[in-house]
Amino acid sequence: MEEEYTFWTLAHYFVKDENYRILHISKEQKEIWLENPDSKELPIIRLINCILDWSSWLERDLQLTGMNGENIRKQKFKKNLHILNIYISPNLPVDDYEHRLSQLGQFNQTHIQVLIMSRESYQTVIDKLQMIFNKRIPIAREIEHEISPIQIDNLKKETLQLSVKKVQTEKNIFTFGKPIMTYVFIAVQIFIFLLLEFNGGSENSSTLVEFGAKFNPLILEGEWWRFISPIFLHIGFLHLLMNTLGLYFLGTAVEKIYGSFRFLWIYLFAGVIGSIASFAFSPNLSAGASGAIYGCFGALLYMGLIFPKLFFRTLGKNVITILGLNIIISFTVPNIDMAGHLGGLVGGFVATGVVHFPKKKKIGSQALFFFMSLVLTISLLFYGFNRPAAFQSEDSILQLAQEYVKEKEYEKSYQLLFDYLDEGRNHSEYFYFQLSYVEVQLKMYDEAREHLVKTINLKPDFHEAHFNLALVLLQQHEYEAAKKHAKRALDLAPENKNYQEIFESIQ
Repeated sequence: MEEEYTFWTLAHYFVKDENYRILHISKEQKEIWLENPDSKELPIIRLINCILDWSSWLERDLQLTGMNGENIRKQKFKKNLHILNIYISPNLPVDDYEHRLSQLGQFNQTHIQVLIMSRESYQTVIDKLQMIFNKRIPIAREIEHEISPIQIDNLKKETLQLSVKKVQTEKNIFTFGKPIMTYVFIAVQIFIFLLLEFNGGSENSSTLVEFGAKFNPLILEGEWWRFISPIFLHIGFLHLLMNTLGLYFLGTAVEKIYGSFRFLWIYLFAGVIGSIASFAFSPNLSAGASGAIYGCFGALLYMGLIFPKLFFRTLGKNVITILGLNIIISFTVPNIDMAGHLGGLVGGFVATGVVHFPKKKKIGSQALFFFMSLVLTISLLFYGFNRPAAFQSEDSILQLAQEYVKEKEYEKSYQLLFDYLDEGRNHSEYFYFQLSYVEVQLKMYDEAREHLVKTINLKPDFHEAHFNLALVLLQQHEYEAAKKHAKRALDLAPENKNYQEIFESIQ
């Protein structure tokens, strides 16, 4: 009974004070394997309550222990494994056991350190344990009075309950919520993708702008909702597929950890910050849930900040590896909105700090993260709205100009193009062609003629420019010059009936 009490006293200490949990317990409850995944030096402890008579039995037992240790090492993909093996026995073996121990300390890649706690070596083993753990171990031997079975039973129950509670506490962190909002967002983005496809195509710039893509010129005109709407738009099926897979795997994990309400906040805030960062640092038209999905990475990194040991033992290595690969791809592959991705990552991390974990509060820390979220949002908006010229590309200007043309708002289109022309940039032939088209609609024939000539100088085989110039020259009654450009347009595109009719009309 004294050995059984010592056995459960040690088990209780390791579970309660050293953060071990029960990995395996024998049917007779005479042998316990304890695991502390956070301990690199001593991840496994084996306790066994037995009677050691001969060293031959000890040898066989250690060989089995080494085999079991190797199985554990391989299951956990460890290069090496250290096991502390403690025998609790009334007496030491009667023969020369120390010689055998010196030969059995290493089993392949598993190192076994053996301690034999007998009645005569009790304090010696306690002293060795204190050296191993580098701390005082408050375990006293109950020899002054008789140990009762009830006392042992209570100690046993408390030890088992503590171990189960540790496992359940960790499990609860990963299973707090159900991924309801994740599936809602997946359904929404698929629905909107189909809507785009039936209204001009998800890769059509005009359609994307119409449905709310991030488009700097319109944001500068006050369409702030374009910071939110791009989260649900995707450019092409592959873009939708990759983001849907990313949302499925990352979104479900984050929503299970933080719950639906917190996930909703994290996902949308990260998506909005991603859009604002893209607005501030990228002039290109953009859309997609990538910023929000990177926000899920940020939420998992926040978990690593609060529960570092649990994080790196479970999700950590995979999360960091996948995130690293995605960032490398974002930097190396063209046409990826890196600003939106990094903005979403930071936004997700900060947003998670604001709401923290379910059923846990850190008022001071949450207040700090809330302040950080305000500073982040205001700083990006201030930077973006105060450097509009630097973050407008010619493509975005042309897209907006075309939108105005579709609405027959030619004055707006002209003003937009003319203001951009005054910046003194080297413009493409398409810019001059678009400007000339608007000028024709406004009956500014001299200006249109000048810009069409510039278009043709930049691209001599631009048959639409030759055709339009022929029309402008007809308006100015310069028939020979008009005939020349009509003939050139027809030579470049002989199948075009409009070109044939104009050329014949001039003749």
